[in-house]
Amino acid sequence: MSFRREVYAALAAVAVLVSAAYKQDADARGIAGQSAAAKIVVTVQTKGGPKRFNVEVARTTAQQERGLMFRTNIPADGGMIFTPYPAAGKSPREASFWMKNTPTPLDIIFIRPNGTIAAIAANAVPYSETPAKSGEPVSAVLEINGGKSAELGIAPGDKVSWTDQDQ
Repeated sequence: MSFRREVYAALAAVAVLVSAAYKQDADARGIAGQSAAAKIVVTVQTKGGPKRFNVEVARTTAQQERGLMFRTNIPADGGMIFTPYPAAGKSPREASFWMKNTPTPLDIIFIRPNGTIAAIAANAVPYSETPAKSGEPVSAVLEINGGKSAELGIAPGDKVSWTDQDQ
C-alpha cells in the first residue's frame, strides 16, 4: 500500500513540475493570463470590391509592442489593427515595424489619416529585425497573413475602414 502512495505522490509531483514549467514558459512568452482581444471588422475597398477581415485591435502601447508575436494560427480573414497608431498619441507619424518573435509571414499595411493605404510591406519575413517602414506619416497599421494583399488585390490608395474608427 505504501508503494502505491509513493507512486501517486511521485506522479503528483511530476504533474506539478510540468505545470509549473509550462506556466513559466508561457509567462516568458507573455501568453499566460491573456484575455481574448477585442475584435472588429476591417473593410478594404479594392478595385475588385470590398475585402473584409475580422481582426484583433491593438490600442495600448503594450498591445502594439506585442502585436502578433508568437502567433502561428492566424485565421485566413484574421489579423490585427493598430489603432490609434501610435497608442501613446502624436499621430500621425511614420511607422516602423519588425518581425522579431513573429513566426508567421505578414503583410503590413500602413494607413494614412484619411483611411487610404500609404504602403504595404508584403510578406514580411518571419523573425526579421529589419524594419518595415511606412515611408510617410500614418495613423493606423493593419497586419494580415503574408501574401493576402496580393491575393485579394489590395493596393496602395485603397480605402480602409473599420467598425469603431472614431474611437
